[in-house]
Order: sequence, then C-alpha cells, then structure tokens
Amino acid sequence: MIQSMTGYGKHVLQLSNKKITVELKSLNSKNLDINARIPQAYKSKELPLRKLIADGLTRGKIDFGLYVEMTGEETSAEINTAIVKKYMEQLGKIADGDQVKLLELALRMPDTLKTDKEELDEAEFESIQDTVLTALENINLFRTEEGNVLEKDFTERIKTIAVLLEQVKSIDPERVAVVKERLEKSVSELKVEVDANRFEQELIYYLEKYDITEEKVRLANHLNYFKETLATADSNGKKLGFICQEIGREINTIGSKANYAPMQQLVVQMKDELEKIKEQLLNVL
Repeated sequence: MIQSMTGYGKHVLQLSNKKITVELKSLNSKNLDINARIPQAYKSKELPLRKLIADGLTRGKIDFGLYVEMTGEETSAEINTAIVKKYMEQLGKIADGDQVKLLELALRMPDTLKTDKEELDEAEFESIQDTVLTALENINLFRTEEGNVLEKDFTERIKTIAVLLEQVKSIDPERVAVVKERLEKSVSELKVEVDANRFEQELIYYLEKYDITEEKVRLANHLNYFKETLATADSNGKKLGFICQEIGREINTIGSKANYAPMQQLVVQMKDELEKIKEQLLNVL
C-alpha cells in the first residue's frame, strides 16, 4: 500500500465562546517541512503542535493553519479611553468637526485598543490537540485514497513494460539473425578472401557483445521486485524510486545493444512508461 504526499485535512472545534479551525495541506518534498500559521496567543504551544504533526506525517511540505474566531460576547480587548480622549482633543484643535466624527477619526489611530494577554487554558489546548489529531486522520485518509489511484497506475504501467519485454524476447532470435546476416553481407561486399574459421570466431565475439540475455533476466526481476514492494504494508516511495533506477539501467542497456530498429522501438515505449512512473513517484510517501 502506498500513500501520496498530496493531501488535505480539516477539523473544526466549537467552544463556548470561540470556533477553532485546524487545516493541514501537504505537497511532495524530500523531507518533512512544516510551515505553521498560529495566532500569537497560541505561539507558546507551537512546538508541541509541530511534534504532533511530525509524528503523524512522515514526509512532505506541510502547511498547518490554526484559525480562531470569537463567537461569544466575551472579549479581551478594551478601548483605551485616555488615549482616545487625547486624540479627540488634538484633532479638535486641528480641524472643526462634531464629536462623533472626531471619535471615528480617533479610533483609527494607534493604541486606541488595549488587549490583555490571556493565558491559554490547558483544557482548551487538549481539545486543540484532539482537533489536530482528527485533521491528521483526515489528511492521511486523503493521502491513502490518492495512493490507491497511483498504485493502480503503477501496476498498469509495470504490466505494460513486462508485455513489451516479452515482445523483446520474442524478436531477439530474429534480431541476432539479422545482425549476423548484415555482418556477413558487409564482409562479402569487401570482395576479399577471409579465413572462414577466423571470421566465425570474430562473428561470435561480436554477437556476444550484443547479447542481452542478462539484461532481460535482470529487467524481469526488477519488475517483479517493484510489484512486490508496491504490495507491502508500508509506503516505500524512495525504495520504489531506487528500483526504477535499476529498471531504467537495464532498459537503456538493451537499447544500446539492440542494433535492430523493431527492438529499439519497443525500448522507446518502455522508457516512456518508466518516465511516467518516475514523475508520479515524486508524490509517493
């Protein structure tokens, strides 16, 4: 089972006087990178919240948002009466205006509101932690669903490469015969007398250089190993990436040794399927 690194999770906590929303978004990244947006009043709890997220999400670029909306009548903000009166007095000296207009202007000035810093209640923080855990469950569910889609795509593309490999195997004897015939024709066109035994030895040596038996066996093994890794309980994106490198190495070697157009066409198709797998693997956890 594999998981995608792309995901989204959200959960809302409703308290008596406020609504707290937790949002988690993730994109692919080589490591875990958490970007947190937290109100100032909750900054003291940022580290434990980061640890909670790090324990729940192994890799990815994570955007974590904690949003607080006051819904009750209670508020910690008060009008700084003395400063407002001072602003109104100074504004009245500069320009004429009624008291309502002066009050509107004064309230727009700095420091007209004072906020008492309230301590974060531990019971509230425990509720926030539970909310984060629920959001983590949601984002992991999203990642798993995306992973299932990717797994089906990988399975089909690996199957396509395996089918193309069978076609490579089926035309390999024909390829060897064509290469041998091409060499014999080239030598005959030289119109020189050639020692038959020496020519046969050279021909065998030349054909051995273009033998792809080992590559065919190794490629088949790598394809099977990819499918086995895909079926494991853990999401192994990096491991699958390493296997893809080995698959690509064998495909490239077959292409360089082919020296036969029909086989090279099959190699191009295998490369195309592999590149699409590699692109999608960047999103796998």
